[in-house]
Amino acid sequence: MVSDIDVRMMRRALALAALGRGTAAPNPLVGAVVARGRTVLGQGFHRHPGEPHAEVVALGQVRQSGASARGATLYTNLEPCCHTGRTPPCVREIVASDVARVVASMRDPNPAVDGGGFRHLRAHGVHVDVGLLRGDAARLNEAFVKRNRQGLPFVTLKAALSLDGRIATPTGDSKWITSASARRHARLLRAENDAALVGIETVLADDPRLNRRPRPRRASPYLRVVLDGSLRLPLGARLVRTVPATPLVVFCGTGADPAHRRRLVAEGVDVVAVPRRRAKLDLEAVLLGLAERGVTRLLVEGGGAVHGSFLDRGFVDRVVLYVAPKILGGSRSRSWIEGDGVKWVRDAHALRDGRWARVGDEWMLEGYVS
Repeated sequence: MVSDIDVRMMRRALALAALGRGTAAPNPLVGAVVARGRTVLGQGFHRHPGEPHAEVVALGQVRQSGASARGATLYTNLEPCCHTGRTPPCVREIVASDVARVVASMRDPNPAVDGGGFRHLRAHGVHVDVGLLRGDAARLNEAFVKRNRQGLPFVTLKAALSLDGRIATPTGDSKWITSASARRHARLLRAENDAALVGIETVLADDPRLNRRPRPRRASPYLRVVLDGSLRLPLGARLVRTVPATPLVVFCGTGADPAHRRRLVAEGVDVVAVPRRRAKLDLEAVLLGLAERGVTRLLVEGGGAVHGSFLDRGFVDRVVLYVAPKILGGSRSRSWIEGDGVKWVRDAHALRDGRWARVGDEWMLEGYVS
């Protein structure tokens, strides 16, 4: 029987889990609370791969305080692990602590766990309740769930645009459509993602660095990614010059210039050739390549052709738009979304769970692609 105390403690565990954003990947975001009734005995969250999991941290706090977890309840937003990875199985420590009950929001989609943690706990006399605030927990770990079920990163498409949907004038000028406060807010998205991706046209036009600012303390590995079918990335680009500080992956076509590829590799760039699909780089091959490199969350930052390609292929999970109160006009001004589009309005990509928020002088719209 779920009580108000259970709900309160699970919300606390979810809030703790969220503190691992930008540092825990590719591991899931997990928080844990050990409580006896309304009294919290210990709590914690998973900070970084290789460090103790949330349940172990929370139980460690109980021991350090001189208290005992015997007969208490452990709340966690994800099923405790039952396999040995970088750390030992959490279920062993939970059983050894003599907690009477474990309340978890959802099963771990990792095939190495996927119900095994619950079975181990029950086999050792621990009462297990599953499903409390499952929707909130699934949303929190949406990227971890997708990567384990589909083998692909969770893709967020981000754009800064004018009221008429433009990201640049006909001359290519785009600085700056949005205000400094909106740009600072947008950079926070990078801190929550494992990689940021742009197309070569954006690199040639803007010469970005795509770095994280501010850089998260003890951040998870972070990649910068460029789609460059013909391998036109200049050796003098800031992305290349800053490779020693932040890795760069470039996806090109299989027929790209081998001599230029060798030059980029000599500068430390990871150059990956992928096949083409209808004259464009195969985005599924790109996403699989990023997943192999540990990318769970991918931020796609444009431009319009790249955005359109991802949306046309059905690879966009979430959209975040910063809309400035400006009108550029002009039939040749560049749209934030290009590609093939749809033939009929009934086939339009719809956003669900949409949310508007004021950011400086702009409006931010975020939602999930149906």
